[in-house]
Amino acid sequence: MKNKMTEENWKEKLSPEEYAVMRKKETEAPFTGQYINCKDNGLYVCKACGTELFSSEAKFDSGTGWPAFSEPANKENIEFREDNSYDMHRTEVVCKKCEAHLGHVFDDGTESTGKRYCINSICLNLESK
Repeated sequence: MKNKMTEENWKEKLSPEEYAVMRKKETEAPFTGQYINCKDNGLYVCKACGTELFSSEAKFDSGTGWPAFSEPANKENIEFREDNSYDMHRTEVVCKKCEAHLGHVFDDGTESTGKRYCINSICLNLESK
């Protein structure tokens, strides 16, 4: 079931930076996110609603400036949307429960899946194992 909060509710719940990325589809600056170099074990959850998104076991260093994952922890918790903004064709990754923008998925990932889920740190909380 999707979260049906109003935009005013989101503005109250999220910081201005979180709101800009998660609700307005902006991107945090590369190499600035909290989890870019994080090696801690755990489960990355949606900062907006707590939905399980990615396992630390799927995280890898892509060198792109954002946390990268080879696959989601549960594919049922994410949604893909076509994104043709900025004259590019990309696939947006969204939290299925609250519809927060998380980042994008690309076909230049690890050998295991071929996917690179490029996710903004500001959209995540790490729950340690």
